[in-house]
Amino acid sequence: MTSSSLPPEPAARRYGLLLLPAYPLLAIAGAVTQRQVFALLALALLLTALLLPQLLARRTSAWLLWPAALAGLLLSWRYGFAELLLETVPLLINVLLAVWFGRTLATAEPLVARFIAAIEGAERLHQPGVAAYARQITWFWTVLLGGQALLLAVLLLCAEHGGLLARAGLASPLPVPERWAAGWLHLGGYLLLGAAFLLEYAWRRWRLRHLHHPGLHDTLLQLALRWPQLLRGQRAVAP
Repeated sequence: MTSSSLPPEPAARRYGLLLLPAYPLLAIAGAVTQRQVFALLALALLLTALLLPQLLARRTSAWLLWPAALAGLLLSWRYGFAELLLETVPLLINVLLAVWFGRTLATAEPLVARFIAAIEGAERLHQPGVAAYARQITWFWTVLLGGQALLLAVLLLCAEHGGLLARAGLASPLPVPERWAAGWLHLGGYLLLGAAFLLEYAWRRWRLRHLHHPGLHDTLLQLALRWPQLLRGQRAVAP
């Protein structure tokens, strides 16, 4: 395959996104059946989805990292730690996102303002009420993600049978039924963030109803396509 026949980067990211819906299904299957092979498959799928654009672009670093990480996952499965590793993923995601949103509050460009510039253009921030709204919603996501991270940490510690305290032989001060904890760790927490995104989108259209807004599909598509630039801290101005 020549370099000209490689899939473009946006298309490669779409391929990775298509894999992600199987992740919570495998995670829930592992929690329900208590079989660590499902945890191993969920972690391998998540790793592959994240690295797929770089793998399809034939980047040497990705092709070195991917098999090494898969070998590490196999070792974690061999020694019975795959399930525990999988349970830390939602907590880690929420902590990293909360820090990412929160640290931009000390700057002149809070993260939601960067999103707006990426999707609708930098001039959008100069329209009435938009810049103030962007800072307020950055606060909202920081608090929501931080609160969810705290909740996930409690669930990870206090689940009745699989929690860290139970595994260490310690009594939990707040016993949480195993299936409730697993359900929120692997599904409920993601559903909450999805619902919060949709509610914020609806609120934004009402709160800034004097302005024209892109459709939900276009908003999601632009976020997905411009996510790498946003992660690198670059303002990606929409064409």
